[in-house]
Amino acid sequence: MHRRTLIAATAALPFAAQAQTTDFPSRAITMVVPFPPGGQADLAARPVAAAMERILRQPVVVQNRGGAAGAIGNAFVARSAPDGYTLVMALSSLAVIPEAERLFNRAPPYTADQFAPIALVNSDPTMLAVPAAAPWRTMEEFIAAARARPGEIPYGSSGTYGTLHVAMEMLAASAGIRLLHVPFQGAGPAITALLGGQIQALASAPGTLTQHVRDGRIRVLGCWGRERVPAFPDVPTFIERGFADVEFYIWAGLFAPAGTPAPVMTVLRNAVRQAVQDPQLVQAFTAAGAPVAYLDAPDFARFFAEDSARLVRAVNRIGRVE
Repeated sequence: MHRRTLIAATAALPFAAQAQTTDFPSRAITMVVPFPPGGQADLAARPVAAAMERILRQPVVVQNRGGAAGAIGNAFVARSAPDGYTLVMALSSLAVIPEAERLFNRAPPYTADQFAPIALVNSDPTMLAVPAAAPWRTMEEFIAAARARPGEIPYGSSGTYGTLHVAMEMLAASAGIRLLHVPFQGAGPAITALLGGQIQALASAPGTLTQHVRDGRIRVLGCWGRERVPAFPDVPTFIERGFADVEFYIWAGLFAPAGTPAPVMTVLRNAVRQAVQDPQLVQAFTAAGAPVAYLDAPDFARFFAEDSARLVRAVNRIGRVE
């Protein structure tokens, strides 16, 4: 097929797929963010929702339903009608929360198989941040201080067994340190507490930290990735400093309730595929220091399964945290 013809045919696919459905979407779509504003999921959801709204020509409304490290919003979507009108921009904690509940012999509020992956939109290693006024300038200094003052240095998280909590407990277990965990309702409130000096450390995504680093209010000491983050080229990884099992990625991906009809899923997948190429979205993600990392549903499903298995092992290694 001639290249121009192929491009034209490919461009027409979203509209052909949409024509195969009844009239989806014929009304507003709700995109739930299971955390308060200001965290990674929220920063991803708003540009994606705005771009999808332009593509689908229906409102895509972001709704923050924070609490319980994301469990409240996730459970709400798991129980929603599988019709494509209620979605969730979730983080890796989607798989962690049910496993954490099992540690306490409690019935989980939902299970991962209640969700159908639509697309991954970004994925970044978690970063260790401290206030600019903190005395530690390197990860080694921070770890040494934690060893000298076990259980005294307070760090924040998005909730017990949430994304930020698991990352920090991974480091604590590997480095042989004990920190004081202070859970919040989401990454946004935790960052506010870090800026205000109520906590002294936080594991968070680059996109939620970038502007505060630029403003000179936060210092980043380490990275949970296998490689350094391009936006923070001078920040070493824990792996390169000898902590081989300290690896954690905070990603944001869009899910629908399981059982959503295939034609509706096709419309949503095609809308996200176009959305991540939208110049306004690309600019927003890049400015936040969290560039687009797109995977369509089949690849995202494999990524989610592999990442979830690794995080479940981490949760069981951490054990019960009261």
